[in-house]
Amino acid sequence: MFVSPYVPLGIAIALEVVGTSFLQRSEQFSRLWPTLGMAVCYLASFYLLSLSLRALPLGVAYAIWSAVGIVLVALIGLVIFGQRLDLPAVVGLALIVTGVVVVNLFSKSVGH
Repeated sequence: MFVSPYVPLGIAIALEVVGTSFLQRSEQFSRLWPTLGMAVCYLASFYLLSLSLRALPLGVAYAIWSAVGIVLVALIGLVIFGQRLDLPAVVGLALIVTGVVVVNLFSKSVGH
């Protein structure tokens, strides 16, 4: 059965975002359970990222990982941690996402 490389990549991104949220809660690794949660999420995330690399070029997979992860972490920072972004930060995030969309829609490096 064929599984799209975007499935493990999507799960990897979700786990990385959860891991980063645990990182915030770990208080510089001084709290055991958030630190362990972060480590487990990051390890699983990198394993799933490696599975997506069977079909996706590293640069493309990492661009998607970065863009989606940055936006999700920024949203979690806003909603859960009350961390607001100023206009230049929002514009920068939008440019990152725009770059990933351009790569995925127009690049011949991406296998569709």
